[in-house]
Amino acid sequence: MARHPRIAAPVDQVIGYVRVSTVEQGDSGAGLEAQRRAITAYCQSRGWTLIRVEQDVTSGASTNGRHGLADALAAIRHGEAGTLVVAKLDRLSRSVGDFASMLAAARREGWNLAVLDLGCDLSTPMGEAMAGMASVFAQFERRVIGERTKAALQVKRSQGIVLGRRPAIEASIRALIHQLREQGRTLQAIADQLNGQAVPTVGGGPWQTSTIQRVLGG
Repeated sequence: MARHPRIAAPVDQVIGYVRVSTVEQGDSGAGLEAQRRAITAYCQSRGWTLIRVEQDVTSGASTNGRHGLADALAAIRHGEAGTLVVAKLDRLSRSVGDFASMLAAARREGWNLAVLDLGCDLSTPMGEAMAGMASVFAQFERRVIGERTKAALQVKRSQGIVLGRRPAIEASIRALIHQLREQGRTLQAIADQLNGQAVPTVGGGPWQTSTIQRVLGG
């Protein structure tokens, strides 16, 4: 992955970032304004200059698809500001892994990140310690998810469920289903006939009307 050009900027030059998760909140402005006030107050307390505040009105845990956040990070990476400030961690990301990745990028590229409700400000010793804890929890989160996934797969295998992509229904069987439908048969009548003739299904169970419906394309 190509690295963004990094031009050093003072820590006291700040880009703020705010986000709400629904269009309704974005239209009302209440959630956005509360975050803006918190960011402004923090910058004033530190003697920092708030250049501007980028915003997004969107939803989801990942940072993907957030144009306001992308613009804020681009401004910092091109030397317009040296610090990104957000009021709440869940406005930046609901994923510990995403947050840890952003912390790593800030350290690697030499810019500051401050998350006010978390008490994380990389320009302070306490903030640096909080960042280290977040990285530890991100690793823990990945391991827990991996273990849960492994356990779930083992349960499915023990139940005889075949994992992976299911094979397609044979063309001859599809043709038969369409033929029976054209003859005016109901979905249940088609399923009953296939089961009566012991026509095999993909999963090994009996034919269901829902399966017939999918084969017919609706």
